[in-house]
Amino acid sequence: MKNIKSDTIARTVWLLLALINQILATAGRDVLPFTQDEIYQLFSLLFTIATSAVAWWKNNSFTNAAILGDLYKDSVKEVERTEGNENWN
Repeated sequence: MKNIKSDTIARTVWLLLALINQILATAGRDVLPFTQDEIYQLFSLLFTIATSAVAWWKNNSFTNAAILGDLYKDSVKEVERTEGNENWN
């Protein structure tokens, strides 16, 4: 089995749940026993967690020394890129 990305699996699961829910809704059955308020709260929580994780993960330089360090790092990466070393990210 090939290495399938986790985001591909997550999207597929969500799609299957949506399709099953739509089929059952069309048949007059309620598959998801949640109120709209509960669903809103869940998505709000997930959005808050995701944005917090992204904000924490990213390099947030606030001091002058950190900003200068970022500029230096970017210039070193650019020199390496122009010289053909593709190992720098």
